Amino acid sequence: MNHVHVNDTTLRDGEQAAGIVFSAIEKIAIACLMDAIGIPELEVGIPAMGGSEAEAITAIVQKGLKTALLGWNRAVRSDIEASIACGLRRVHISVPVSDIQIKAKFKGKTNLVWDRLRDSINFALDHDLFVSVGAEDASRADESFLVEVAQFAESLGASRFRFCDTVGILNPLTTAQKVGKLVKSIKMPIEMHTHNDFGLATANALAGLQAGAVSVNTTVNGLGERAGNAALEEMIMALKRLYQVDLGMETSRLRELSQLVVKASGIPLPPWKAIVGDNVFAHESGIHAHGVLQNPQTYEPFSPDEVGWKRRLVVGKHSGRHLLTNLLSQHGISLNHEESQVVLDSVRHLSVQMKRSLTVEELIDVVTNRSMSHGIV
Repeated sequence: MNHVHVNDTTLRDGEQAAGIVFSAIEKIAIACLMDAIGIPELEVGIPAMGGSEAEAITAIVQKGLKTALLGWNRAVRSDIEASIACGLRRVHISVPVSDIQIKAKFKGKTNLVWDRLRDSINFALDHDLFVSVGAEDASRADESFLVEVAQFAESLGASRFRFCDTVGILNPLTTAQKVGKLVKSIKMPIEMHTHNDFGLATANALAGLQAGAVSVNTTVNGLGERAGNAALEEMIMALKRLYQVDLGMETSRLRELSQLVVKASGIPLPPWKAIVGDNVFAHESGIHAHGVLQNPQTYEPFSPDEVGWKRRLVVGKHSGRHLLTNLLSQHGISLNHEESQVVLDSVRHLSVQMKRSLTVEELIDVVTNRSMSHGIV
């Protein structure tokens, strides 16, 4: 766990989410910010798509970033030629490994898995490329067949093997079992690629790392096909805080990166989104707010500035007097016990009517109105 390698695929699998299109300028901006944060590798897209996709990939390559850049390819020579044309020196080659995928893509002809892998890997290595091989739908593949594919790819000279939970059907226990078996069967590094169909992408990716995988595929905000992928920000902070593995990245820019992807994708974050959501460091309820005012660690697992965010104390239906008086004191308003209870009752009533918490301006208006009608302050 002390040598985890992050390979972010926001610009490939993230953009494959239904309805998402990044412009070339947006892709470049996202790549540059991830480079500045210290993400060591980016899967920048699918060169074989050509057109604007290839142009954007080429433009990113020409930026001369420190991060390694990888192109996603089918096990087809023309795909790899497209990656080379974009200036990429690293390629990911994907092949189906489950019966359902082999039947759908290769008409059930298992021999094509071997033939396509051999031809594509040899072609890539002949051009001095770094080769990563991806086992599509590995989680539903026959385990013996999966091992054979991995060993074959390794024997041909591949440098990394991606274990894909393509439809997100694993749990941490089954992930650890399958990945652990694979780790014992090959020497080359294993990369986790997990999907969030059952809300377990990050947990499964971590389980795979604990079982011996050393690389992980992520996306910013968990963006991706269907329910998305393991979220970059969740992986980085889970490793840092839960496993004491600091990857040396500038985590204080994670919120900034999240918002950049929100803007580019047009998809807003739910406020409760882990690590970077609007409500992650927001406190309304009386017990929680009182505790945070005494010591933030009572209800926060880490400081908001670690991810470039801030703490918010808001008043609403569940607020108590400690929070109310604290917020008002910041605006030079002091209330005694009886006055604060009157205002608090009004705040709770108004919050129920509005079905949300109150802004600071609305809170001050409540105090002002009460002052005029009841002689408060």
